Amino acid sequence: MTVSELLILGVAGLFAGILAGFLGIGGGTVLVPLLVALKYAPVQAVATSGLSIVITALSGSIQNWRMGYLSLNQVAGIGFPAVITAQIGAYLTGIFPPYLLLVSFGLLLWLNIYLIEVRKRLTAPKAEEEDSQESSSITNSELPITNSQLPNNSNILFNPTFAKIATGSAAGLLAGLFGVGGGVIMVPLQILLLGESIKKAIQTSLGVIVITAISATAGHAARGNVLWVVGLILGGGGLLGAQISTRFLPKLPDRTISLAFRSLLAILSIYVFWQAWQKFSNG
Repeated sequence: MTVSELLILGVAGLFAGILAGFLGIGGGTVLVPLLVALKYAPVQAVATSGLSIVITALSGSIQNWRMGYLSLNQVAGIGFPAVITAQIGAYLTGIFPPYLLLVSFGLLLWLNIYLIEVRKRLTAPKAEEEDSQESSSITNSELPITNSQLPNNSNILFNPTFAKIATGSAAGLLAGLFGVGGGVIMVPLQILLLGESIKKAIQTSLGVIVITAISATAGHAARGNVLWVVGLILGGGGLLGAQISTRFLPKLPDRTISLAFRSLLAILSIYVFWQAWQKFSNG
């Protein structure tokens, strides 16, 4: 491994860790295309990304727990179904041809762009409502509690148990199949199905990612797909990045971060589709 490659891996891990702490994702959307660009096989990229995500998500979750922002019960309820489906995803990764795996990952990136926009639309009215309630809290302090003043999770659209199982299962499948932590699905689903606030959804998502990534990495390790040294270097950068983002980046404007992240996903999807075409053409 050259010095330049070592620096690229460290910086990539740092960036993925920042995204993990701020958006509640594992960082696989950045790491998998990068590893493919460095000429690693897609299945190795997926598996090694999972190892890095274990370290990154654990770092951010410990920080959230120390700050009192992590519900272990919520994490367990979503995380246990993900353990099973992560193994299914890891198994399916070895079956798909490389070009098909890359095309599927590119489509996932497009889905992420859409879900981030959905998340923004869902949380905007809640933020306005919270600001309105805060400004009138003094004058209305003696009025009876109305439905709009109930906690966010009172607006659950589905049975809570079913919603947790569905959210965790989808996250675990993605973790094993694409080497992502599953946060790109968990955060929007928690808002849609469980009525969680955006901040709580992100914090819970990062905690669940620890479980899904461990399960997915174990499945890939059993098949010899994990590049341990590369994964540990990426994870080291991610550990530092997650510590930074969980403390400071939430202060940045949501619109700016959302636009930057969606732009990044769009660029990555174009590159992944191009790589898929190269794999398909070379047969």
